[in-house]
Amino acid sequence: MHTTSRCGLTAAAVLLVGWTASAQDRLPAIPAAQLTPAQQQAVADFRGARNVELTGPFIPLLRSPELMTRTRGLGDYLRYKSRLEPRHSEFVILMAARSWSQQYEWAVHYPIAIKAGVTVETAAAIAERRRPPRLTAEETVLYDFCQELMRTQQVSDAAYARMVATFGEQGVVDTVGIVGYYTMLAMVLNTARTPAPANGAPRLPTP
Repeated sequence: MHTTSRCGLTAAAVLLVGWTASAQDRLPAIPAAQLTPAQQQAVADFRGARNVELTGPFIPLLRSPELMTRTRGLGDYLRYKSRLEPRHSEFVILMAARSWSQQYEWAVHYPIAIKAGVTVETAAAIAERRRPPRLTAEETVLYDFCQELMRTQQVSDAAYARMVATFGEQGVVDTVGIVGYYTMLAMVLNTARTPAPANGAPRLPTP
């Protein structure tokens, strides 16, 4: 006999990505049979754009299908087409994930960042809220800019000038966009309590 959770879904429901709903997961995947037409279209658009199934923050975001679709479109640019090369954008994403202690975001982007060229030593320092000891010149500029922005909600003239000199004005705006985008996703994931995948990536120390 199926049991029904407080969100109205059965514990035995088949999820979009084949996961099992946990007691902690507040907004698990919606069974395909329960999707509204707008949600079905949003899922189809997501698959068409990314050629993968819904996962992570897009599962809770599907409760607002237009928001999910617009969020996915913004992510398509910031992850794959921004002014920052992958090594630098993934470096920024790790900092945003650490700022919000977001385990799912960290678990997904840790291996991507390492593959893109972020060192294990640098990632470990970010996880431990330490300044990484051996940053490249570009990473130093990004680290100082992003940490100042996230810590003080402002950016000094000196940090701004170094960013413009290194990445240009588009790089400044795109970096702020990446921080903001992954901050929003972290808030969604933290609210939904979406579990991190068991992919072998190290977990963030808490808090």
